Amino acid sequence: MPSRPIPTQFDNRNVVELRGPKATLNEMEPYEFLVEKELLSDSQTGDSITVFLTNRECGFKCVMCDLWKNTLDESVNRGSIPFQIRQVLEKSTAAKQIKLYNSGSFFDSKSIPAEDHAEIASLCDPFENVVVENHPKLVDERVLGFRDRLKGKLEVAMGLETANEAVLARLNKQMTADDFKRAAGFLRECDIAVRTFVLLNPPFMSSGEDGIEWAIKSIEFAVKAGSGCVAVIPTRAGNGAMEVIEKEGLYTKPEIRSIERVMDAVLPIEEVRVFSDLWEMRKFAKCEACADQRISRLERMNFTQMPSEKIGCGECGGE
Repeated sequence: MPSRPIPTQFDNRNVVELRGPKATLNEMEPYEFLVEKELLSDSQTGDSITVFLTNRECGFKCVMCDLWKNTLDESVNRGSIPFQIRQVLEKSTAAKQIKLYNSGSFFDSKSIPAEDHAEIASLCDPFENVVVENHPKLVDERVLGFRDRLKGKLEVAMGLETANEAVLARLNKQMTADDFKRAAGFLRECDIAVRTFVLLNPPFMSSGEDGIEWAIKSIEFAVKAGSGCVAVIPTRAGNGAMEVIEKEGLYTKPEIRSIERVMDAVLPIEEVRVFSDLWEMRKFAKCEACADQRISRLERMNFTQMPSEKIGCGECGGE
């Protein structure tokens, strides 16, 4: 039986139809948390806690996203989110920064009940910096009430993904680069820091070289819009839709050397921290002989924000 052609424009229904099953989760427990070192906004390396909150799935079904796997179909009850955070803080509070990542938008009341904001803010009292994630279309006055409840600084992380308008329009992100620019401008005017997620090789990019070029352009766009921190994320398959897109030749898997090239190009930009997302980075290695060295190089650049000596490899001949 012939496979169906991929749609010219994905919508929520197309994306969901191609999925596998979700994980079984408990709304009273975060599905994961971790403590890691990060170069913070004060240019000092410190501990950062990331709490991956269990909540209702994001209403924006992006083509490349796999975060839905660890979400619920229904909204959580009031009090569940603070309870999840409290469990993590009972184990670890010795950090300067906390990230509350909910696989969607913190200020979507269907995911995080607005009635819980005050208690969540109180739980964040020990932290100098509080990072939440949110879709640019949901950045408005509702952010300000949470900001005002915090003792520390609020930072909102948003997915620009790419500044390539033609590609962005096909991701079912349901936003434009101008929407991101507006949201970032609003946040900066309100003394709220901006963190940006940029994809390396999102689907529908014409080539790997194009992916590198547009990752660099997208970082520059985010910085100009007011972002003080950018995370470069290599686009992964594994969510259903991406496999179909890859089969059609419309997705090029990133390589570690591509990520290095992006970092080499953008680290000289001032007044921004740029991080490469190292999660499962070995999947993007084409040469086992130099993979560990390249991952270590990217890690060094994350902490120093300076280009590191390039890696030569006798096996693959790469730099």
